[in-house]
Amino acid sequence: MFKDILQKLENAANPVAQVVQNTSCSKVMVIAFKKGMILKEHKTDVPAKLLVIKGNVIYKEENQQNELFLYDEQEIQVAVLHSVEAMEDSLCLLFKG
Repeated sequence: MFKDILQKLENAANPVAQVVQNTSCSKVMVIAFKKGMILKEHKTDVPAKLLVIKGNVIYKEENQQNELFLYDEQEIQVAVLHSVEAMEDSLCLLFKG
């Protein structure tokens, strides 16, 4: 799974996301970034949590930002516009639901 997403990332211009697990009540995704990549502003329709498992990213939300390092977590509220920028090559897990 991680090998596949990292291979896709080699030729990607944007972050690459892949579903790891999807059930009726939750979803887990892995998101891979190259340094400088930005996951554009978007909103979630369910509560979510971002967990950094490699690298360093900046989570941006409205007028604030939070720099996340290895094993840092970020709660993501419903209907809040947010984005994520990779400060170095990074892997994150996203838990939704």
